[in-house]
Parts: sequence; C-alpha cells; structure tokens
Amino acid sequence: MEYLLQLAASPAAWVALATLIVMEIVLGIDNLIFISILTNKLPEAYRTKARRIGIGMALILRLGLLGTIAYIVQLTTPVFEVLGQAFSWKDMILIAGGLFLVWKATSEIHHSMSPEVEDKTAGVSSRVALGFAAAIGQILMLDLVFSIDSIITAVGMTEHLPIMVVAVVVAVLVMLLASEPLAKFINENPTVVMLALAFLIMIGMTLIAEGFGAHVPKGYVYAAMAFSATVETLNIVARRVRDKRQAALLK
Repeated sequence: MEYLLQLAASPAAWVALATLIVMEIVLGIDNLIFISILTNKLPEAYRTKARRIGIGMALILRLGLLGTIAYIVQLTTPVFEVLGQAFSWKDMILIAGGLFLVWKATSEIHHSMSPEVEDKTAGVSSRVALGFAAAIGQILMLDLVFSIDSIITAVGMTEHLPIMVVAVVVAVLVMLLASEPLAKFINENPTVVMLALAFLIMIGMTLIAEGFGAHVPKGYVYAAMAFSATVETLNIVARRVRDKRQAALLK
C-alpha cells in the first residue's frame, strides 16, 4: 500500500502513466481496425458480441502477460541465427503475426473485388456458428501478437507494474468504447474498408520487418495512416455534399 501511495504522489509516475496510456491506445488502433473489419462480416446480431469478446480477450491476454513480465522480457533473447541474423521468440511471433495480417487483408481485398456466391442450400445456423468461431479464433491470434508488442513496449517505458496495469486497462476500455462507432463508420463507408485493409497490409509488413531486425519507426507508420485517413475523410465529406446537391436539384 505504501508503494502505491508513493507512486500516486510522484509527478514522474503520473507523466509515465499518461505517456504509456497514449502509447497503448495508439498501439491498440491496429488491433481495433482488425476486429472491426472481421466482425462486420458476421450477421448483425453477432457483431457486438464478437467485438466485446475480442476486446475482452485482449484485456485478459495483456493482464496475463503482465503477470509474467520476467518471462516476456526473455522473449527478446536470441534463440537461433540464420545467415548471421539472430531471431528471438518475439521476432518469430511478429513475423508469424505479420504474415497472417498480410494474408488476411489480401484475402479480404480479393473477396471484396470478387465476392463468392454463398451456398443457399447450407444451413444458416451452421454458417453463422462457423463464421463466429472463425472470427473469434482469428481475433485471438492477432490479440496475442498485439498484446506481446504492447506489453514489451510497456516494460520498456516503465518499471512499475501498477502503472502498466492501469495503462493497459484504460487503453482497452477506450478500445471498447470506440469499437462500436468505428465498426459502424467502416460498415457505412465501403471505401474505408479498402483503406483499412491497406493499413493492415502495411502493419503486417512492418511486423515482418521488425521480426527480421529492421526497425520501422512507428511515427512514420501512423503519420502515413493519419494522412491517408484525412484524405479519405475529405473524400467522404465531398461525396456527401455532392449527394445533397443532387438531391436538392431533384426536388
């Protein structure tokens, strides 16, 4: 208790907490985009449930990993070398997660360009169950990748476990609050889906590069995402203004 009171009275601890919360929220954007795109493919009645389960699992994974910090830190220790390039467990997890993201985003783009005709003879309940189970499984896999990246970042920014726990909980709560509006926005604007999938490919390639030891400053990645999102926002506003003008002319 005395330790917590000392932390609460330390200005440096509050600065570290605020900084870490912002970092965790930013790192959670990737995870949230993936969850939103994936759950929007489910029947509407299952979307909110799947999003809550996905984000809830992200919180459980992050808190669970915080409880094994000593082991998580060891994930950065090289396990083997190939042609002079050392690989740790973290590197292998990042590479696997990056490859999965690239594959998933590419397949989603392909599906949106040439959607397959659903088999109308199949039972609706079985398709829903399989889709829901598959969505949760894919969310869980990416939750693990993003959670490990998130916790290693937290360990690198502060040595105080309570600060890490509070930052992670706050960031996941923000994700939970933002999930519904983001998913709705993506669902109502089809062009945003393509942009978000392009983001996921870029993030996947970044994870692969990180796994091979090529550090990509996160600021560059998020600056590119922010610029693209701004351009797409202007396009959406322009389309809405044009539609209103056309509707007014028709009247």
